[in-house]
Formats: sequence, C-alpha cells, structure tokens
Amino acid sequence: MKYIIWIAIFLFLQGCSVKQSPMKAYTLDGDTNQKAYSYKFKDKTIKVAYPQGLKEKMGRNMQFSYSNTEYGSYQNSQWSNTIGQLLQGTFIQTLQQSELFRGVFSYTSTAQADYRLESTIFDFSHRVRGKTSYAIVSIQFALIDSNGGQMVKSRLFRYAVPTETTNAKGYVDATNIAMGMLSKDSIAWLAQ
Repeated sequence: MKYIIWIAIFLFLQGCSVKQSPMKAYTLDGDTNQKAYSYKFKDKTIKVAYPQGLKEKMGRNMQFSYSNTEYGSYQNSQWSNTIGQLLQGTFIQTLQQSELFRGVFSYTSTAQADYRLESTIFDFSHRVRGKTSYAIVSIQFALIDSNGGQMVKSRLFRYAVPTETTNAKGYVDATNIAMGMLSKDSIAWLAQ
C-alpha cells in the first residue's frame, strides 16, 4: 500500500511539471556580399578589432525593451554566439567579400596590417512599443592607420528596421535586414 501511494504521488508530480519550450539559437545572416568598386586600398591590409559595447551586454542573450528604461532578455531564444563574435565575423566576411583590401584579418592575427577597423556598439536590441517593434542596430566604426595610430575617419551607422512580428524570430529577420544595410553602407563609406 505504501508503494502505491508513492507511485501515485510520483505520477501526480510528473503531470504537474512545467514544460518549457526548447531553446532556439539564431545567427546573423545579412547580405554581406557587397563589392567595392574602389582601388583606394587594393594594396593595403586591415585588422578587424573585437567590437566594444558601451551600453549593451555582449553575451548570447537577445535583448528587448518595452520602454526607454525597461529591458529584458528572451528566455527561449538566444544568439548562436556572443554578439561581439557574431559582429566581428560579419565585419570580416563583409570586408573579405568586398575585395576592398588585399587582406583582412582578425585582430588576434600576428600578421602586420596597414589599418585597423574598430567598432563601438551603441545599441543592438529589439524595441517593442505596443503592437509595433523594431530591430535597432547602432554601431560606430573608426578606421585607424596602424603605422601612426591616427584616426583616418569615423562614422556612426544607425538603423531601425520594422519587424513583421514582435517575437524573437521577427527581431532576427529584421536584424539581418539591418546588417545587410550596414554591410552595404560601411563598404561604400570605406571606399570613399
């Protein structure tokens, strides 16, 4: 009789267990295939520094906000890697495919480079306001001459792309559109 009671309690507790949705991981997949039609840097090399975050957390969590002061992270969705690593990889891929430079390296490379591309992330989040939402991408680039350490030029790129849905999937889709725009605009800016 004692075993029957324990089995009944066990089965009851199993039925009351909370089932969570499986974790979904997303990655950046914007259009990075932007060709440069400038020969300004054809014989130069560049290193891409790891992006620095000022306000944003640089982890795998996907950030959202419902107001200017209320922030959170999705519980069942995350980035496939840290935001810094995903962005650095995207920047390197964009520069390589543009063929603007003779060589493009990660900042950890021991190779010497003529230039360094530094980036600062001001905002990389999902802004939800009622039934509308936007993927916000705000990143500043600085092109640095590695020989003298002088800044050649700098520019802030900011995009607010409307999402089709207010969930994580809608945010990722809109973020990838913003990253495609950033790739195109940053290559055009560097080629000037």
